[in-house]
Amino acid sequence: MDELNAIYAAIAAGGFTTETLQMIDNLTNDIRYGRKDFNGFTLPEHAGLCKGGAPLIGASIVAGYARRSLTAGGDAQSGEGGSPANWQIDEAQEQLIEVWSKAAGLWFENSDSIIRKNFGPMIAQGAEAKVYYKAGDPSVAKERTSIYSTTQKALEAIVLHNYLFPETAMRVIGFTRDSDGLLRIVLTQPYIRCQRLATKQEIDRMVAEKGFRDNWQGQGVNYISERLALEDMHPANVFIDELTGKPTCIDCIVKFVNPKIY
Repeated sequence: MDELNAIYAAIAAGGFTTETLQMIDNLTNDIRYGRKDFNGFTLPEHAGLCKGGAPLIGASIVAGYARRSLTAGGDAQSGEGGSPANWQIDEAQEQLIEVWSKAAGLWFENSDSIIRKNFGPMIAQGAEAKVYYKAGDPSVAKERTSIYSTTQKALEAIVLHNYLFPETAMRVIGFTRDSDGLLRIVLTQPYIRCQRLATKQEIDRMVAEKGFRDNWQGQGVNYISERLALEDMHPANVFIDELTGKPTCIDCIVKFVNPKIY
C-alpha cells in the first residue's frame, strides 16, 4: 500500500508531525469507510477492525511501522531466524504507540479518575482488564492490558473478537499506562445483562456455529478452526444474555493459528 509506505517514511523522517498525523488520519478514514483495505484480514475480519474505531486502526498502523523500523535497524538481538525477539517488538510498539497517541490527543493521563467520572466506578478487575460501569449506561469501559506476545497482536485480538462477536464489539478510545507502567488499551463495550453463566454445552454449540471445534488441549475452554484459535472460553467469559437468552462472549483470547510475525 503506497499510502502506508509514505506514512512510514514520514514517521522516520520527522516523527509525528501535524502533517504525518493527518496522513495517518486520512488512511484510517479510507480504511474505515471501505476505500482501502488493511492487509492481513479477510473482508469479515476487516469489518471487525472498523468496528474497533479510528484509534484501533491508527495504532495498528503505528505498530506496523515500529516492527518494520526495528527490523530495518539491524542492531537488535535476534530471535529465531534472525528476526527481532518478541519482547523487542513489543517494547518498540508500546513506546511508539504512546508517542503517537499523545501527539494525536488519544492518551489518558490519570485514566482511572477520567474513566470513573465518565463511565462510573470500577466493578471488576482481572489479570487482563479493569472494568468500569455506571448503572443504566449501555456500555462498560475497560482498561485492557496485553497478554499477547506483542502489542500488535493485542490490537489484532480486538479485531478478531469484533469479527466473531459483533454483539459485544470493543471500541478503542485511547491508551494509558497504569501504576505499574503497563500499557493499557482504553475501550468501551456493550453492557450485557447476565441471566446466568453459560454451560460448556452451550458454549460448544455457539462456537461450532462459527466453525470452531474443541482442540482437546484446554479442558473444554479452547477451540480451533482452520484459521483462528479461540481460547479461555470458560463460563465467566460467556454469559447468557438476559435480553436474548443466547450465549454471549464478553472476553476471550483469539489469534491466528499460523501467527504473523509482528
